[in-house]
Amino acid sequence: MLTSFSSLSWLGIAAAFAVYFVLGGLWFTVFFKRPYAYSLGKDAATLQNSAPIFIIGPAACSLVITVTTALLIQSLDITTIGAAIVFALVIGTGYLVANTVNIAINPNIPRPMLYGAISGAFHLTGITLASIILVAMG
Repeated sequence: MLTSFSSLSWLGIAAAFAVYFVLGGLWFTVFFKRPYAYSLGKDAATLQNSAPIFIIGPAACSLVITVTTALLIQSLDITTIGAAIVFALVIGTGYLVANTVNIAINPNIPRPMLYGAISGAFHLTGITLASIILVAMG
């Protein structure tokens, strides 16, 4: 049975969201800046864009993923860190990584498998950390 929004740990959601969002910023601008730019056929310096959509968009997406993850974790009665990791690996690989690679496979991304690997690994890491936080703070 799907749980209600009011029974969720909003403090846990806030913490998990913050980690997921900050990880994304670091992943693409510090940890994998050059390979990410290369996957897009760009120079790393040309990826600097401070338009609001490049901050608000990923934040909104990370928040939706985090809230959905919290709902699923509670609905599935996942209460241990080990179960949270298994859940994250299944959901992360089955939905986030697969969808990221699918989106990457188009004529506008010159190196789709590299892009899929970098972005997919980010989402898999992000949902795993978020799931651990949600269970720990749930």
